[in-house]
Amino acid sequence: QVQLVESGGGLVQPGGSLRLSCAASGSFSFYVMGWYRQATGKQRELVATIISGGSTNYADSVKGRFTISRDNAKNTMYLQMNSLKPEDTAVYYCYAVRRGPPDYWGQGTQVTVSS
Repeated sequence: QVQLVESGGGLVQPGGSLRLSCAASGSFSFYVMGWYRQATGKQRELVATIISGGSTNYADSVKGRFTISRDNAKNTMYLQMNSLKPEDTAVYYCYAVRRGPPDYWGQGTQVTVSS
């Protein structure tokens, strides 16, 4: 079974940067991969997605600050987060799907932006 493991979360001051990684244990043949986040008391929301060919999409709230990428040779997806704001505080989840079910989810990594 495919396993997705996030890493790179932590505590950072407003304006700082973090780079999240999502490593897949099995083959890296996903059609769409992305990052979701869920703040305490709120629903999970889409942050960014990347398609196998490289096309990307971002939530308006992170556009211009976050960059999603994937390295198929390393079986890893990344989320570079710059100019972080307190509103970015959440658990960030890695997501992946092939052209059909099932969906795969990581366990999440905590990002806290606070002064």
